[in-house]
Amino acid sequence: MPINTPRRRALNTLAAALALTLGAAGMAQAQSHWPAKPVRIVVPFAAGGTTDILARAIAPELGKALGQQFIVDNRGGAGGNIGADLVAKSAGDGYTLLMGTVGTHGINRALYQQLPYDPIKDFAPITLVASVPNVMVMNADKARQLGINSVPDFIRYARANPGRLNMASSGNGTSIHLAGELFKSMTGTYMLHMPYRGSAPALLDMVGGNMDVMFDNLPSSMVHIKAGKLKALAVTSASRSAALPDVPTVEEAGGAALKGYEASSWFGLLAPAATPPEVVQRLQQEVAKALASPAVKERLLAQGAIPGGNSSADFVRMIDSEHRKWAQVVKAAGAKVD
Repeated sequence: MPINTPRRRALNTLAAALALTLGAAGMAQAQSHWPAKPVRIVVPFAAGGTTDILARAIAPELGKALGQQFIVDNRGGAGGNIGADLVAKSAGDGYTLLMGTVGTHGINRALYQQLPYDPIKDFAPITLVASVPNVMVMNADKARQLGINSVPDFIRYARANPGRLNMASSGNGTSIHLAGELFKSMTGTYMLHMPYRGSAPALLDMVGGNMDVMFDNLPSSMVHIKAGKLKALAVTSASRSAALPDVPTVEEAGGAALKGYEASSWFGLLAPAATPPEVVQRLQQEVAKALASPAVKERLLAQGAIPGGNSSADFVRMIDSEHRKWAQVVKAAGAKVD
């Protein structure tokens, strides 16, 4: 058995210190060379919806700026909770990111009894990517058949025919779902809620005539509105959208019954909580540059999205504010997961 002499103890201590130093140096070197491989952006909804559109708008720009491919990975289900949980439990090495939403980081904590992740403790917010109004749309053919040309027309029909209209959403707890629930509670109407695994599959059924109404994020509905397949009755923001200047707000169109109605959406990039601050900072800088570039900015504005790019600290404060706001909205609307 080796003799535990003072000299041996000193050598052991020196070896341990050297190992720690080399390990720290290795980690620092790895971080300084980030990214050294492709980076995954998890979208917690199906392809084709607004969350997906925004992720795919910034992914190529980040790839060009950072010299590695940024891959969009759609992991839909449970109102965004499946994808968010995947990222929350991923390594904090800068190679797995989340395109979070007002649902995953503002609404779901108040709506679900238990979340598999903590939207505050499990994430390092990077930056707001965009904010968008929702838009109240109907299948255009169905609207003509029922003689619905405005929000008051819709309210009159829905009140006279409770349960005859079905309301599509991108999933339980999303801003699309909650915008509809708030409308129902303020107008005293009843529509059957039909949750999907994302906006895109819901829109397919909307365009196909299988669904009647949806409070969709504007960017994903815009192409169908322009094609005349969906009829835009109102936008859910506090003011009109520059992308649809002739479409009134829900409050404006609904009068006293809908005074104070507002339910906009936002989307932002987040990393697992243990992600190094220097990686978070670099990502924030590059996303902000991408959103400020003429090509990306014009593309988002044309679809009704307002580009973000705020600091990580400002995004943290925004998420905290959104938690408080939507907890009150969920309570007032009486919304709950089916």
